[in-house]
Amino acid sequence: MSVEAARAAEVLTALSSTTRLRVLADLARRGAEGATVAELAYPLDLPTSEVGTALARLAALGLASGSGNGIYRARLGELRDAAAAVDRLQPIAALLSEYPQLTGYFAHGRLSGMPPTMGERYELLGELLSRFLALDGLYQEDEINARLAEITDDVAGVRRMLVDTGWLERDRAGSVYGPGRQPVAR
Repeated sequence: MSVEAARAAEVLTALSSTTRLRVLADLARRGAEGATVAELAYPLDLPTSEVGTALARLAALGLASGSGNGIYRARLGELRDAAAAVDRLQPIAALLSEYPQLTGYFAHGRLSGMPPTMGERYELLGELLSRFLALDGLYQEDEINARLAEITDDVAGVRRMLVDTGWLERDRAGSVYGPGRQPVAR
């Protein structure tokens, strides 16, 4: 695991504590004004000692900062960095970086939308997904489905798009798939 991924895991694991997550959420809601331990404890219905402990852990992780006057503020940059690190770990992330015009169709490493069918980006998406599949022989439909499920919820729709655009070929029975046209080397 990379240092960046380990850091993301540490930050996200710390937020698995309900108390720390609630404290950070309330701090974020308060914005630049921030809050004291007591101001956080009352609306969260938590003892000040528990809020203080949560704030200390959040501050140690860089998710909160305290000033000399006892006011804490959320620092969400670390959380954004952790989310970005997780995004970079997604199986399609490396390939997607070569297709910047397609990033709007993905969210957190998953296909979230499809470009218009007659557009240039539709063809690019087919090429990207073909490269992601990296087929070197014949595969059963369930193998193709499992690979596509790593990046999309609409496995059947994406598989159909790949067949329709020629990036994926299927036998007459519709149960065995193989590579279609070859992507251009990038």
